[in-house]
Amino acid sequence: MISVCGSDEHGVPITIKARKEGVTPQQIVDRYHQLIKSSFEGLGMSFDIYSRTSSKTHAATASEFFRKLYDEGKFIERTSEQYYDEETQTFLADRYIVGTCPRCGNDRAYGDQCEKCGSTLSPDELINPHSAVSGSVPVKRATKHWYLPLDQYEGFLREWILEGHKEWKTNVYGQCKSWLDGGLQPRAVSRDLDWGIPVPVEGAEGKVLYVWFDAPIGYISATKDLTPDWEKYWKDEETKMVHFIGKDNIVFHCIVFPAMLKAHGGYILPENVPANEFLNLEGEKISTSRNWAVWLHEYLADFPGKEDVLRYVLCANAPETKDNDFTWKDFQARNNNELVAVYGNFVNRAMVLTQKYFEGKVPAAGKLTDYDKETLKEFSDVKAEVEKLLNVFKFRDAQKEAMNLARIGNKYLADTEPWKLAKTDMERVGTILNISLQLVANLAIAFEPFLPFSSERLRQMLNMDSFDWAELGRNDLLPAGHQLNKPELLFEKIEDATIEAQVQKLLDTKKANEEANY
Repeated sequence: MISVCGSDEHGVPITIKARKEGVTPQQIVDRYHQLIKSSFEGLGMSFDIYSRTSSKTHAATASEFFRKLYDEGKFIERTSEQYYDEETQTFLADRYIVGTCPRCGNDRAYGDQCEKCGSTLSPDELINPHSAVSGSVPVKRATKHWYLPLDQYEGFLREWILEGHKEWKTNVYGQCKSWLDGGLQPRAVSRDLDWGIPVPVEGAEGKVLYVWFDAPIGYISATKDLTPDWEKYWKDEETKMVHFIGKDNIVFHCIVFPAMLKAHGGYILPENVPANEFLNLEGEKISTSRNWAVWLHEYLADFPGKEDVLRYVLCANAPETKDNDFTWKDFQARNNNELVAVYGNFVNRAMVLTQKYFEGKVPAAGKLTDYDKETLKEFSDVKAEVEKLLNVFKFRDAQKEAMNLARIGNKYLADTEPWKLAKTDMERVGTILNISLQLVANLAIAFEPFLPFSSERLRQMLNMDSFDWAELGRNDLLPAGHQLNKPELLFEKIEDATIEAQVQKLLDTKKANEEANY
């Protein structure tokens, strides 16, 4: 199995930012590619390759892809009227046209979307449109572009998705059905812009491949950079390809990219696209242009050593089938009430009691009671349940199942009360702590996909050489007499002042946006 990803580095927002900063688009993407890559690594997210669409390999791959479809007559040519800035002598992409939103009255709405109310727009809908580049009123001029006739692939997509992939998540399947029922239209694969991959045909000067067309081809070019055997991942019918994306990319990965691959004819199609819905922030839609976001590199600086807390909360709140909300108060509550009070509490109690009564060595298990056996049976079934959930991309439920192991452990210790038995029956105490420690070792394995940093620290505390997923559910992971290392707290409480500082940062952002009427 390989995992590929990369920075999508073309498109109008990049040119807008470059213009504002007085630098080149390449300087912008170089800066952010490294920032994104290092932030992913800091959060424990790993890929076999994290590539970028400004690479030479990608430019060549996307150009070859376009040229094959062009040579085979798979595109249609159309001339249309588009907005043109006479002062700068350039056609304006939708994002370069600003005006008043017809829905909410925001006078800084873009030609493709109003960031204030979230409405999808077209430039023709804006009231008093003007160029974001020069401020002048644009005019309409004719320009020629190439289009992928998606309507010609509607029958194929209906059969492939609606009949062939009824197992897809309901939110993904439903959005695809809605698009298909609404009727597909030809979509431009080129645009007038000076940043992007040049359209590789004569007479296309000043035109580049539309970002929606070149970006998904980046998966192919990334695989090319990863391995000379890239074709077995893209052309072997036995290969299973899965796209992990967000709600706004469902149409591109389920309808547009598959239509591109079908038109090309040389590549496999995705097996599944388990997309999530939107995750809002404090009740409002995340907007990077308005700075309404939690920036990962800032989080890593503000919360050193708490990478797993964010991982845990994001997974627990994952908008797997409907929109969900991230709030700093919930972040604090889940850390304090679940990671600290449930998971961390059980681990600490089991290890501290072992340190106190058995000098940190795993005690032998004596005769098991019926309750011991029930507890062991309960956690031995976890591996199958977690795997079942992971295999159908229910990561939120899988993490919840892993946390249930810690709940089982806390209940077991609370019910058996080994600290009371220590005065009269140390053999029974040893049995209870042996079972508890086996459960702790299982927690290190069960949480490894979700909380890798904590699992590694727990492995070191347990003095385990390594752990293997196949061992999850066993009750003999730690042999009697095994020496544990000194216990440490896996998680720590997050205080109100820390959370208030993060909330205040967002309030300051909101105030700045309001003052700028943004």
